[in-house]
Amino acid sequence: MKVRIVLLLLPFLMLVGPARADTQDAQALEIIRRADEVRSPNKPFRYTVTVQEYKSGAVQPTNKQVLDVSMRFLKPENGMPADARSLARFIYPPRDKGKILLSDWYDLWLYTPDLRRPIPISRSQRLLGQISNGDVIVTNFEYAYNATLQGEETCANATCYRLALVRKSPEVTYPKITYLVEKDSYRPFKAVYYSLDDRPLKEVTYHDFKPLLGKVRPAKIVVTDTRHGSGYSVMEYSDVRFESLPLSNFTKEYIQRGGN
Repeated sequence: MKVRIVLLLLPFLMLVGPARADTQDAQALEIIRRADEVRSPNKPFRYTVTVQEYKSGAVQPTNKQVLDVSMRFLKPENGMPADARSLARFIYPPRDKGKILLSDWYDLWLYTPDLRRPIPISRSQRLLGQISNGDVIVTNFEYAYNATLQGEETCANATCYRLALVRKSPEVTYPKITYLVEKDSYRPFKAVYYSLDDRPLKEVTYHDFKPLLGKVRPAKIVVTDTRHGSGYSVMEYSDVRFESLPLSNFTKEYIQRGGN
């Protein structure tokens, strides 16, 4: 059965695995750690994301999706273990209402009302526009990549650190990233994702920074298809608030009951 679903590229980035003792550039590690703090609080939270897909040169979107997303992203702190789970409920279009996507570290499952049980979903599957399954667990760079600081460059009206990231594990969706982070604010500016053979796959830029969950964070992300040049997708976030759901909500049994 062909399942068409939409996922989001979150501005609040998830943990993707336990921290490792990899040797890497200490300054680069501190930069990506500070940038991760801009994108994601170390507390459970919830928000609405609107995803719109645009073809190259188009003024109006060709597709639109709205999701209600609960996140449980916790770094190890005060003796508590790390956690990385999300629950995405599909709101719009009407044909997708009732679908639920569950992520638990590296594992992804999709529930739809016409299925008896949740089905596993591939990370590499293309869903809407420039968005793939792997993007719903958009990587916390500190945990997933070894980083090297390559220097500085101009980013619009700011100066950015330029970092080269190489994944620590094949379970991480993208092998390599060039990452630009604003020098003074540690705000993420741009990330370019590459294949193993160094071909650029997509470009992510961060926009509309505003106070969210106690820190200035990006409220909009634009994802451009650099491989095919066929268009871009825009993710806009609203109704962002702290909320801690029971751990039992982040299970296959829970979504199999339709989230009830």
